Amino acid sequence: MATGRGAAGPTKRDRREEARETARLMREEAAKKAKRRKVIVQSSVIVGVLAVLTVVGLIVYSGVSASSNVANPKNMISGGIVLTQADQAVKSAAISGGDAPTPTTQKLDGKTAHIQIWLDYQCPYCDQFETTNSDQMKQMMADGTATLEIHPVAILDSSTNNKYSTRAAAAASCVANYDPDKFFDINSALFANQPDESTGSGLTNAEMLKLFKDAGVESKQITDCVNDQTYAQFVTNRTKEAVASKQLANPTSGGFGTPTVFVNGERYQGGFTDATQFASFVAAAVKDAGDSGSVTFPKAS
Repeated sequence: MATGRGAAGPTKRDRREEARETARLMREEAAKKAKRRKVIVQSSVIVGVLAVLTVVGLIVYSGVSASSNVANPKNMISGGIVLTQADQAVKSAAISGGDAPTPTTQKLDGKTAHIQIWLDYQCPYCDQFETTNSDQMKQMMADGTATLEIHPVAILDSSTNNKYSTRAAAAASCVANYDPDKFFDINSALFANQPDESTGSGLTNAEMLKLFKDAGVESKQITDCVNDQTYAQFVTNRTKEAVASKQLANPTSGGFGTPTVFVNGERYQGGFTDATQFASFVAAAVKDAGDSGSVTFPKAS
């Protein structure tokens, strides 16, 4: 009679095969687990990359949107407003969001002066130039011998004057947008009532609106525009461009200052309180340019 496991028990060979099968199944299970871990890791990396790209995309979009959403006034596509008469502005669309200004191109006919001025309403030298030359520039336009392009900028902001340079330029831009033919009058009014650069706190919005009203400019749209400082960023952008422009830089100092005056693309470097000297320069600039075609200034980069 047999002893031990007996004939029905697994043989040594069977036990060996069973062990091999168990090892195979364990290897397959381990391989499946490793594959699952790899998929999870890859998925996590992809999700992470997509999250980063989404954030980058939002940042880029926000940058473009911030630029594109800047409110730009109509009738100042060059960054300034062009007047052909004291009561007649050249109408234009606003600068498209994110775009640069389009420099003005003027025909040279041998008799017309194209006067361009970059000014700051807090600048005392700008006030001197305005007080000295406003009447004769107005007469030149009436005679058809000049156009006037005014670029309000803000380089004299301070906490003392409550950022008056920007506020005044933005307020003037409101008039350019809603009542452009009155721009010459409000420009003169702002200089006639210029606060002291050293001790003044700058005109309040209400005081500027009163000046505008006295000059014949009044509407709810302009009031809201001035109070909301709708075009403050427009002014800031134009100021940054002017300060960075090599064409506008003073050849003596190498920097930008106000007033900066060009006639037919030639820089005026004479006195701000000498009307005769400026008139002579204007005549010379017209003669120098002749009827040579056209002038675009600043030249488009």
